[in-house]
Amino acid sequence: MNKVILHSDLNNFYASVECLYNPKIRRFPVAICGDIELRHGIVLAKNQIAKVCGVKTGMTIGDAKLKCPELITVEPHMALYNKFSRWAREIYEEYADNIESFGQDEEWLDVTNLARDEYDGELIADEIRAKIKETLGITCSIGVSFNRIFSKLASDLRKPDATTVISRDNYKDIAWTLSADNLIGVNRGTMKIFSVMGIQTIGDIAKTPVYLLEGMLGKVGGYLHKAANGEGYTHVRHKDYVEPPKSIGNIETTPRDMKTIDDVRRVIYTLSENVTARLREQHYKCKTVKVYIRESDLKSCDRQGKLETPSYITNNIADRAMEIFNSQYKFNKPLRSIGVRACGLVSDDIAIQSSFFDDTEQDEKREKVAKMVDTLRSMYGYHIIQRGVVLENRKLTNIPNDYNRSAYRIGSSFCQA
Repeated sequence: MNKVILHSDLNNFYASVECLYNPKIRRFPVAICGDIELRHGIVLAKNQIAKVCGVKTGMTIGDAKLKCPELITVEPHMALYNKFSRWAREIYEEYADNIESFGQDEEWLDVTNLARDEYDGELIADEIRAKIKETLGITCSIGVSFNRIFSKLASDLRKPDATTVISRDNYKDIAWTLSADNLIGVNRGTMKIFSVMGIQTIGDIAKTPVYLLEGMLGKVGGYLHKAANGEGYTHVRHKDYVEPPKSIGNIETTPRDMKTIDDVRRVIYTLSENVTARLREQHYKCKTVKVYIRESDLKSCDRQGKLETPSYITNNIADRAMEIFNSQYKFNKPLRSIGVRACGLVSDDIAIQSSFFDDTEQDEKREKVAKMVDTLRSMYGYHIIQRGVVLENRKLTNIPNDYNRSAYRIGSSFCQA
């Protein structure tokens, strides 16, 4: 049975919501930006006018205003965006049971039960777009195709407020002519390899023998070959499915650059405490610790190392993170950001073989203390009890206990620009 899958993308989501609530700024270039004083002063989102002026997501506010002097900057209101995301989801649920998120403003919908082919899907997509515009006051672009990869590709082709169909009949004429970096999974590093191989378009990927792609890119090469040829990737999870986390982490850009090992140690302990509290809350332990580093010139690095035994104890995670940092990174430049991520998660109630080098008694004591701290914080607030290392420099380590800020993506190569 042929699948009919939609990909809905709320256009310029954050900026659209802000312009909806503040009509005075609708006709001007608008960017949603972080807090400059906390050195989070980058563009998180922008409206279509700002985009035409050359403003891009991830730009610093200074660079954005050089591109567009008339730019209006607005601080983010995440609670409001969450409401709109939830309301859009309620509209999608009128049409499908299988709905899968791809970020706060993007969703895949499997409408196979309502549509015989992609062109029936186009009618459904148009109806959804009209309902979102009328009900929420914002617009979306929807891609229609026979798998998730091409439906996402289609939604990106025409913006704002449009429906685009990539079918089995036309995907070679549409998808194959696009630059290879339009395909999900292709990044700057992949494009450098493609350049050496003479690959420029998605069609070039599809026509390249899979053994050559896997030889250059490993398993990713096989995925890209399959995706470019429109094969597989038809499953959309049920709307109630909750995917177990693959990792739990936190990253922070500090109010000032970290210039000493002591600075790094304070921030790593602060981040590790946040991460381990969430591990315990979700009943996981981790087997691997990953450290992410961004230098003052914005070059980024990451490295990881295994623990002797799975743990959710702050000291174990932080100490391993410091070992990784000291052994794998040459501290030649001030650091702007640092992150700690717990990987290789296992349930906290499974039987674990202790290592010969473990101090089991000490770990049991630390677990009891950690759970007591969790209890106190749940009753009286996060700041009711703090580690001494955190209090050594409050300005550097005053990181909010906001679990939603924790998700961060890091590259697979070390010290890449």
